[in-house]
Amino acid sequence: MRPTTKTNKVAQLPRTGRLSRGAIVGMAVARAGLTHLGHKAKSMTRDDAKTEQARVEHGAELGRILFAALNQLKGTALKASQLLSMELGFLPEGMRQELARAHYQVTPLNRALVIKVMRQEFGQDPQALFQQFDPIAFAAASLGQVHAAIMTDGLAVAVKLQYPGMADSIGSDMRMLRSLLQALGERSEMMPKADIIARMMDDIEQKLAEELDYFHEAQTMQWFAQHLTLPGLVIPQPVMGRTTRRVLTMQRLPGLHLNEWLLTEPDQAARDQAGQLLFDAFFHCTFVLHRLQADPHPGNYLFMPDGRLGLLDFGCTHALDADFCQALSALWSAQLRDPADHSAMHQAYRDLGLIGPNLNEQDFCQQLLPAMAERHAWQKLPFTVAVYDFGQHPPYPRPSAEHQRQALRHLQSLPEELPYVDRAYLGLLQLLKTLGARVRTANPWIR
Repeated sequence: MRPTTKTNKVAQLPRTGRLSRGAIVGMAVARAGLTHLGHKAKSMTRDDAKTEQARVEHGAELGRILFAALNQLKGTALKASQLLSMELGFLPEGMRQELARAHYQVTPLNRALVIKVMRQEFGQDPQALFQQFDPIAFAAASLGQVHAAIMTDGLAVAVKLQYPGMADSIGSDMRMLRSLLQALGERSEMMPKADIIARMMDDIEQKLAEELDYFHEAQTMQWFAQHLTLPGLVIPQPVMGRTTRRVLTMQRLPGLHLNEWLLTEPDQAARDQAGQLLFDAFFHCTFVLHRLQADPHPGNYLFMPDGRLGLLDFGCTHALDADFCQALSALWSAQLRDPADHSAMHQAYRDLGLIGPNLNEQDFCQQLLPAMAERHAWQKLPFTVAVYDFGQHPPYPRPSAEHQRQALRHLQSLPEELPYVDRAYLGLLQLLKTLGARVRTANPWIR
């Protein structure tokens, strides 16, 4: 969760009226239509050299329209915006960057609402449940906020409260978001196929439902604490007696979030150590545990004074099928061979379900691989040397309109697991780049 300054400012809760929320969506669709007409009119008088930049700007404008609507809906709609922004290659890059703004739209609940939530869940005020309880949140995000407290036995804890009305809004928010994406897709040739959008939205809706069940998150924390035992990683333990579906109480770890920690000017060795922990945790979870912490927001990591790394948020995780992990390992390994093994890549694409049996190896190499070449090169770059400086890692490549169309024409579907791996990997790379970490990237899980 994102740290926040202490304030009594009242949060703007999601608009719950069906008509008002529908009006927000309708206005966004209308604005998208006008934007598309303007883009088409201008394209008739634009030379080829300016066409690509115009498409980028058009995608960004559609992203601003989509974000403006989701920011008014708030709640689970805004959280969905965050998740969509983390999908590699799913949306046009300009749109994806606009949606990423959702990570910074947080306003905490006031004191009265905090007490109301606690009474609803436990039948008592916070003062009766804890020795001390700070009613002003020290961190806030799109679905909830976190308060500092001390248990009666002296244990320092963090208490995460869910904003009212979140669970009730999932179904309507996802229907609205689906209609928005469908409308935007009709106004941009850069959007994925309708069935891929539908599959992605189904996955997001399922994960949002899980993330809003804090009791389930507490159980997940216990699972990761038992299985993710790499040295240097710390997972706080939940306090089950003070945990419900809408309130999660957990051990409070000492330390700083990423931006605060960087302000202390840690030396390169400390940055490298933290980066190595992040890197090793991702690959161990993916290829050994087959279960991912799938929401790699910087606020979900705590840099502790003794050099350990705290992992804080387990509301969004995903189990990975062993066959999927094997096929993914085969794909990455085939890319890393010199020269790249195109035959093995073709087979891995088929095993992952990305392409159907009708796309033969020759067409795969001549039509799809060129469209995916920049993305493949970007993904494998850290593994081309023994120690990689992530501070120098280039931004995600922006595919040309032609490559985007070629990829969307041949990619028939997305395996269920791939968006979660992509999201976690993108988040990992962003964290390592911010750290400027130099990391040993050789690992035994990529053959």
